[in-house]
Amino acid sequence: MRYFFEISYNGKNYHGWQNQKNAVGVQEVVEGCLSKVFRTTLEIVGSGRTDTGVHCAQQYFHVDIDQELDARSWLIKLNSILPQDIAIRTIHKVSDQAHARYDAIERSYEYKVTPVKNPLLIGQAYYFFKPVNVATMNKAAALLVGEKDFECFSKVKTDVNHFICDIKKANWHHSGELLVFNITANRFLRGMVRAIVGTLLDVGTEKISVAEFEKILAGKDRKKAGMNVPPEGLYLSRVVYPKNILKQP
Repeated sequence: MRYFFEISYNGKNYHGWQNQKNAVGVQEVVEGCLSKVFRTTLEIVGSGRTDTGVHCAQQYFHVDIDQELDARSWLIKLNSILPQDIAIRTIHKVSDQAHARYDAIERSYEYKVTPVKNPLLIGQAYYFFKPVNVATMNKAAALLVGEKDFECFSKVKTDVNHFICDIKKANWHHSGELLVFNITANRFLRGMVRAIVGTLLDVGTEKISVAEFEKILAGKDRKKAGMNVPPEGLYLSRVVYPKNILKQP
């Protein structure tokens, strides 16, 4: 029987989601705990990857388990042995054909910036002290919306077949003392969100204009775009599936 597990984690201590030979990823830790609890080797398939140090408010993975699960009791068992920085939120029985990665239709990220030095936000947000023009950044962010080629914001060495993504939403807003960037798309390229944020901050500090941002987008050259901002401000915030796959609030 196939199950979807909803998971969240603090990425500070992990080299991203994916299993790796010489570093510890979240997937490895979760597979180890599942295999221990169910007393058999289990492999999981995530809805996507996150990079080293990136956090996750909502991610899904699927796994095939040869027994009926009572979600409430198994949540308690699994969370009792998982590290404090990883938590299973919900468990859903799905059809045997449901796929955590390929059936996802939308993914959302948020990036948190603090303009004020705050020790309580260390590792949780990017401290960026320069004043920014949020209205101007939102003008540039609006240019991202739609189905476009985002090669200029992708890591150079990547194994994707194309750089086309369909961005549904991209905007900045204030949340208390934080400045937060939200972006939703059908898919994301490696390093894409952090490169977008870095380039938008260049717009906000008037290092480049909105017109220059538009030229960078059209130019498909990663060297023309801004820096990758640090990973600690980035959160995978939501993954959406069709209602026939998974009912979500």
